[in-house]
Amino acid sequence: MDASALGKLLSPDGWALLGTLPPYDESRTMAISERLRAGGFDPELVAAALTQSRLRARARGKFADFADGMLFTEAGLEQATRFMVAALHAQRFAAAGIDAVADLTTGIGGDSMAMAALGLRVLGFELDELTAAIATVNLRHFPDAEVRYGDGLGVDLLAEGISGVFADPSRRTRGGTRLFDPNSYAPPLADVLALRATLPALGIKVGPGIAHADLPADAETQWISVDGDVVEAGLWFGPLAPDGPGRTALVIRAGTAVSARRAARPEPVPIGSPGAYLYEPDGAVIRSGLVEVVASEVSGRLLDRTIAYVTSDALVPTALATGYRVQDVMPFGLKRLRTYLREHDVGRLTIKKRGTAVVPEQLRRQLDLSGSQESTVVLTRVAGAQMMLIVSPLGTSHPD
Repeated sequence: MDASALGKLLSPDGWALLGTLPPYDESRTMAISERLRAGGFDPELVAAALTQSRLRARARGKFADFADGMLFTEAGLEQATRFMVAALHAQRFAAAGIDAVADLTTGIGGDSMAMAALGLRVLGFELDELTAAIATVNLRHFPDAEVRYGDGLGVDLLAEGISGVFADPSRRTRGGTRLFDPNSYAPPLADVLALRATLPALGIKVGPGIAHADLPADAETQWISVDGDVVEAGLWFGPLAPDGPGRTALVIRAGTAVSARRAARPEPVPIGSPGAYLYEPDGAVIRSGLVEVVASEVSGRLLDRTIAYVTSDALVPTALATGYRVQDVMPFGLKRLRTYLREHDVGRLTIKKRGTAVVPEQLRRQLDLSGSQESTVVLTRVAGAQMMLIVSPLGTSHPD
C-alpha cells in the first residue's frame, strides 16, 4: 500500500467500505473484488481494503478484537509486539512512575497503544512515512499520543518532557533475513543503549536468540513465551528493572503468567538417570539459562550437564515445563526402536530430540510404522550416552 491508496482508504467512503467487508476468506476475495469494481468502486481502493481485511484477520492472533479497528503493513504486523506482551511493557513504565515515554520505533503503534491505554503520554517516532501515518491512525483514540515521522535518536527527549524510552529495533534486512548481531539492528543496539546515560528508564525489545555475551551487565534481560512460543527478549534498565540486573523468564500459558529468576545462591543441580517423570523446560526458561530453576522446583536432576531435560522420581507439576510420564528407557538403536514400537502397535510417533544428530523426518521414514496407537520418543543423552525414552504427556494414556 502506498500513500495514494492510504488516502483513499481513509476517505469517508473508503473507511465505510473497509468496515462493511465480510470476515476475510481468501476463497471469496476475487469474487468480492470483482463485485465491488463492477459496483463502481475505485480498483486501488478495493485492493487496499481487501489487503487490510486480510492483514486484520492475521493480526487477530496478536491484537485480538483491537485488530478490527487498526491498519497494518506486512512488515509492521510481522514485527509488532503481541498486545498482551505490549501491555506488560507498558505496565513496567507505569509501575516505575514514568508518565511520558518516547517510543523510538513506533512501527504500526502496538506498544504505543498499550502505553497510551494506561494513561501514559507517548511520543512515537517512525522512519517510514507511510508506517508513521498508519500508526497515527491506530493511535487516533488517544489524545496524549503523538507520532512523528523522523529519527527519535536525534531529538532532545529531555526537552520534550520524556522520562522513559522504549525501542524495538528492526531485526531483519530489507529482504527479510533475520539479523542476530545486535549492532546490525536498525537502529543499532549500541546507539539505543547510549540513551540510558541521560534516561535511565530504558526498555529495548531484542531478538530471543540474542547471545548471552551480548547482554549488558546492568540489564534485566527477560525472555517471554506465549503458549509455548518464545516471542521476545527484552532489556530493562534502571527503575524498569526493580529487582536489579539478571536473566529472567516469563512463561504465559492460557493467559496465566509465571516468572522465573535465578536464586542469589543457586544449589548445584545433580546429574542422574531417568526417573518416573521427564520435564521439558519452556523455551523462555531454556533461552534464559534457567533450567536449574525447573530442577529445583521439581526436586529433580539433569539427564546430562549439557542437555535441557530434567527428570524426577515423583510428580511435581510446574508451569515452567511440560511434563511426561516415562514408560521405558533404552540405548539408542534404530532396530531396537522399530521392534519396540511394532510390539506396542504404535503407528503415530512424536519424535523429540535434544543433543543428538538424528533427523526426525528421516527416522520416521526408516521406522515405517503402521500401528493403531500413538506414542512419544525422546532422543537425548543420559550422562553422555545416546538414549531413547518412551514417554507419554501427563494426562494421557499410553499403549500397553
